[in-house]
Amino acid sequence: MSTFMVNIVTPDGLIYEHEANFLVANTEAGSLGILPKHCPLIAPLKIDAVRIDREGDINDWIAVNGGVIEVRDNVVSIIANSAETEENIDISRAEQARKRAEQKIEAAKNEQNQSIDMARAEVALYRALNRLNVANKRR
Repeated sequence: MSTFMVNIVTPDGLIYEHEANFLVANTEAGSLGILPKHCPLIAPLKIDAVRIDREGDINDWIAVNGGVIEVRDNVVSIIANSAETEENIDISRAEQARKRAEQKIEAAKNEQNQSIDMARAEVALYRALNRLNVANKRR
């Protein structure tokens, strides 16, 4: 079966590099499926999980917190603000981040100038939920 290369890079460096058969990512325009020899594209990514299917029915899940996906010359490159593989997610830390974000959302509802605090808290909540979702894939 034909494959393509997947690289995921954050400001901290390369966090994922494998050959894959299929990749699913959620862009700002909707869900995107990538197969070998996909046409070139660049798209902004949402805060969401990326699923990478490899040989031998292996599925890797990566929590990607925004960024850009580029497909070119049978290589998929994801440049993410931050990203974690399912094995590297600290579930208790992610759960604490979820609780803090929910508390900030509640506090922002009671403040007069809530738009900035609410937006930040919602992003933090999406990121925490994304990490928990990916971490639960390994169970």
